[in-house]
Amino acid sequence: MDDESLLAAIGRGDPTAFATLMERHGAFAMTLAIRMTGNIQDAEEVAQEAFLRVWSVAARWNPGGARFTTWLYRVVMNLCLDRKRRAPMAALDDVAEPADTAPDGLERCASDQARELVAEALATLPDRQRAAVSLCYYGEVSCQEAAEALDISLSALESLLVRGRRGLRDYFTRRGLEKMGDVL
Repeated sequence: MDDESLLAAIGRGDPTAFATLMERHGAFAMTLAIRMTGNIQDAEEVAQEAFLRVWSVAARWNPGGARFTTWLYRVVMNLCLDRKRRAPMAALDDVAEPADTAPDGLERCASDQARELVAEALATLPDRQRAAVSLCYYGEVSCQEAAEALDISLSALESLLVRGRRGLRDYFTRRGLEKMGDVL
């Protein structure tokens, strides 16, 4: 079969015709790509891309136009030129492994324990102190908004916060934890 007949068969989805066309023109496409890129790995990718385009264009191929080989070699040349214009790709072994910014298991465990400890400590406070501390320190609510939510004055809220922090500090001290950092 000539190239035109093979392209028609490829257009109908015939993988045998595609294999025949690749056997017929693959070596020259690869040789041309190696000469153009100077790199076997890049040349292999170019040749593969060129034949992928053959597969996708085959159904629309116009038999009376340019010869298939002329079109294929032009595609290979353009792919090589495009590859040369792009920044060179680093070998996978040369690329540094991205840092994992997620907390590791030990950090997550410590964070979970601290969260549980704070929850236990908050549970020991009287309701109004617990509400004030929870709103202002853990709920990211402004003091003014917390005072309005609790229906108290700003000075009454500040008093609740002072007593609540003292109650938390006492709880942690009784548990043998004197330096809790940002918890209080």
